Amino acid sequence: MKLRTKYIIFVFILHLVTLVLTYFIFKENKILFLVAEVFIIISIIISWNLYRQLIQPLKSLMAGLDAIKDYDFNVKFLSTGKYEVDQLISVYNRMMDQLRSERTLQEQQHFFLEKLISTSPTGIIVLDYDDQIQQINPKALQILSLNEQELIRQPIRLQANILLKHVAALKSGEAKTVKYTGATTYKIQKSHFIDRGFSRHFIMIEELTAELLAAEKNVYGKVIRMMAHEVNNTIGPVNSIIQSTLKTSEFLGDKNSMLPEALQVALDRNQNLNLFVRNFADLVKLPEPNKKLFELNLFIRSVCKLMEIQAKEKDTKFCVEPANNSFQILADEQQMEQVLINIVKNAMEAIGSRGVITFKLNSEIKQLTITDTGTGITAEQSEQLFTPFFSTKKDGQGIGLTLVREILTNHGFSFSLKTVQPACTVFTIDF
Repeated sequence: MKLRTKYIIFVFILHLVTLVLTYFIFKENKILFLVAEVFIIISIIISWNLYRQLIQPLKSLMAGLDAIKDYDFNVKFLSTGKYEVDQLISVYNRMMDQLRSERTLQEQQHFFLEKLISTSPTGIIVLDYDDQIQQINPKALQILSLNEQELIRQPIRLQANILLKHVAALKSGEAKTVKYTGATTYKIQKSHFIDRGFSRHFIMIEELTAELLAAEKNVYGKVIRMMAHEVNNTIGPVNSIIQSTLKTSEFLGDKNSMLPEALQVALDRNQNLNLFVRNFADLVKLPEPNKKLFELNLFIRSVCKLMEIQAKEKDTKFCVEPANNSFQILADEQQMEQVLINIVKNAMEAIGSRGVITFKLNSEIKQLTITDTGTGITAEQSEQLFTPFFSTKKDGQGIGLTLVREILTNHGFSFSLKTVQPACTVFTIDF
């Protein structure tokens, strides 16, 4: 029963009893009975006025509560001139002003946070209380190469993506550096925040490739320059002495002497060492690309023709799937030729013999894929790909893929190298 109903019933019963009592008490004295009736009427009028003064603020308060329930913080009340009611209205109006201000501030902060997450150059993944993916920003989707529908409301521990597997293995507060798709390095960091009293996790994925490449190149560039300087300063005079000695008639006249042959071996080794150092020096002195437009379909066939003899020696075939229409790129043709030669050489070495190297061009998405049927890349090797001086070959110098990385990076082309399935390794270049 509502309070106002109780009040009306109470006043009605009270005045009814008073009326009956006055009738029995003053029924013989009409004057006193009339006076008592007047007092009862006055009491009813006063009670009604009190009802209006007490119930009206309650009605206003209920209207205010309904507005709060509907999250409408614009409802305010005017002063009535009654002290108690005005005090209540004043408190209510201040509360509504504060709620409206807090809601506006919260909405602005929420909008700013959503905008910040959406436009952030760092990949951000927000999990719910059960570690299911609740929100993921465009940069994270780009890094993972996945659709939002494939991830939302899915447990992160069940994801097949390699990067997400590393994320699932992290504990809150931990960070890890991961090389993804063989060429790009990312720093993944897992942390948490408190939402309505419970902990929720979020992950940040930051690309470190540019910074690492710059620092890496600065270090190995200094080492190579110093090494080349010392080797050249040593080899030059030594070779000059050996060549002068070989021309001396004393050694040439003695047929039984093994010294000329030994000196020739030393000279040849010095020449090999000089070539070895020059290869590293070429990596450091790589010029800026001289970019010009050229047709990629014709260019691929030209590279295949160039490498045809080596491919036949290893019983390896080239398969070219050209683009349906013209596919032109703006690049340094000589440097891009060096890139493809290195990729093809690596593919042939991975195949060994009797294999296929497939070139597939897609002009619509500006992409070239080079697929080989070789032994593939292990997980351990994938972590070290494109790292200077790393090679899976016994006598490899470890500069082939590093040179490829430098040239493609200088052109602004993105690339990846990975084994997608047994006997299927794909090198992808996005122009």
